[in-house]
Amino acid sequence: MTSSSHIPADELYGSPPTFMGVPFSTDATGAKAAILGCPFDCGTHKFRIGARQGPAAIRAQSGLVRRYQSEIADCDAIAELGVIDAGDVVLTPSRAEEAFPLIEEAAYRIAAAGAVPVGFGGDGSVSLPLIRAVARVHPGVAVLHVDSHTDAYPIDPVHRYDASTQFTHAALEQRVLATASWHVGLRGSTTRAGVYGHTKELGYNIMSMTELQKMGIEEAVGALRQSLEGRPVYLSWDMDVFDPSCAPGVCTPVWGGLSAREGLDLIRMLEGLNIVGADINTVSPPHDVGEMTAFLAAAVTYEILLLIWRAQRDGGAT
Repeated sequence: MTSSSHIPADELYGSPPTFMGVPFSTDATGAKAAILGCPFDCGTHKFRIGARQGPAAIRAQSGLVRRYQSEIADCDAIAELGVIDAGDVVLTPSRAEEAFPLIEEAAYRIAAAGAVPVGFGGDGSVSLPLIRAVARVHPGVAVLHVDSHTDAYPIDPVHRYDASTQFTHAALEQRVLATASWHVGLRGSTTRAGVYGHTKELGYNIMSMTELQKMGIEEAVGALRQSLEGRPVYLSWDMDVFDPSCAPGVCTPVWGGLSAREGLDLIRMLEGLNIVGADINTVSPPHDVGEMTAFLAAAVTYEILLLIWRAQRDGGAT
C-alpha cells in the first residue's frame, strides 16, 4: 500500500459543515461578519416544532449558493468580508432563561470584535438575545423586522418568553429605538385582538403587506431607508414573510406573502444601510419540501452579507 503519511493534517481532516464553506472559527478578530447558529425554539407551538434544526439545514443548502454575483459583486465578496462561521451556541431548546444569556454572550463576543453577527434561528425568539448583544456595542440600534407577524404581543406574566414577544421585550428593555424601527410585511390572522395596536403603543412603525403592495416595493423601501439611514440597523428576517409556495418549511406559514424574487429584491434595495446585526429565522426542516425553504434562507443570508460587504466597501459602516 502507498503511504499517506506525507499528507498535511489540514488536507486530511475536514472542518465542521459551515455556511458556504467559510472558515470555522470562534475568534472573530479580523472578520467583518460571522455566522452564529442558534438552534433554539421554544417548543410551545401546538404542532410545528422543528426550527431548532434550522441552522444545520441552512448550512447544508448553502452549498447551492455560489460565491460570485455578477449583477452586484463580480468578486468573492464573502472572502473579502472575511466571513467566518462560529458554529452553534451550545444550548437546550425550550429553556429560554438558560439559552438566551448564552446566545447573547456568543453574539456579543462577535460584535465586540468588530464583526457583524448573523444569527441562524431557531424560531423568532432568538432575535431578542441577539439584539441584546448588538445593543451593547451599538446603542440606539433600530430594528428592521421583515415578517408576517409583529412578534410584539403582550407578555404573558407566567410564560414570559416565546416567539411572539421578542420585540416587546426589546422595546421595554430599551434595547432598540422603537420609534425608528419597522415591522414590515405583516398579514394574516392573529391569535388575539389588538396586536397591531400594541405594537404601535410600544413605539414601533408598521407596514402591512397590503401597504407594501400598494406602495410598491421600491417606494416602500425608499421610505424605510429615509427613516433608517445614518443609524445602526438590526435586520431580522423571518422566513414566513415569504409565501408558503416558495417557503413552506416555516413555523407559522401565512398565505399571500412575498415571492422569492420580491424578497431578494427588497434586500438589495436596502443598500447603504449600516447593518450591525442580523438574523434569519423560523426555517423548520421537518415541514420543508425539498429543502427549498432552507435553500431560500441561504440565498437570503448571502444577500444580507452582500449588503454588509457593500457598506464596508463604500465606507458606510461603522
